[in-house]
Amino acid sequence: MGIFSRMGDIINANLNAALERAEDPEKMIRLMIQEMEDTLVEVRSATAKCIAEKKERARLLKRLEEQQVDWERKAEIALEKNREDLARAALAEKTALADRIGYLREELDQYEDQLARYDSDISKLQSKLTDARNRQRALVMRHRSAQHQLKTRKHIYNDKIEEMLNRFDHAEQRIERIESEAESLDMGRGKTLDEEFRRLERDERVEAELVALKAKKKEA
Repeated sequence: MGIFSRMGDIINANLNAALERAEDPEKMIRLMIQEMEDTLVEVRSATAKCIAEKKERARLLKRLEEQQVDWERKAEIALEKNREDLARAALAEKTALADRIGYLREELDQYEDQLARYDSDISKLQSKLTDARNRQRALVMRHRSAQHQLKTRKHIYNDKIEEMLNRFDHAEQRIERIESEAESLDMGRGKTLDEEFRRLERDERVEAELVALKAKKKEA
């Protein structure tokens, strides 16, 4: 059927492949779902038209069947009145109506078959549409996650950031050198102070020995 010329492609579409090929996968998925929704509207519209036509043909069939009964009744009346010619004419009308009724019944059978196919197509398409909507959320999440990962990795492997980190390392090394120089200066000052205290201690011992020597002379 022409109305389903696109539906087969839509139902058989591989959304994961579309995700990889599309420049904007989220937009691609939205458009595919929109097309499926539009097709579903078309099918339902065609179904409603088919139902209306079936009802119209059924009403016509009922009228023709009533007319067929009426022509048979007229043929009986004509025979009762010895009007075989009129009876023959009435039966001819009845026979013509029988042919039309036969065609109408065939049409109604075709409408039934067509409606059964519509119902099956609507059920399948609705199922595929529900599945696509559910998968849409997962695929959109995957796409956005992939974009964030790509952005992060671009930053990780960005030469400018690598250069900046190298400069950071150089700055850190320079600070370490300055800290080392400061520590070395402090260490130098510490040794000088120790030497002064040791000198003071030596001076005290010398003075003590001098006092002791003087006392010894006095005793002598």
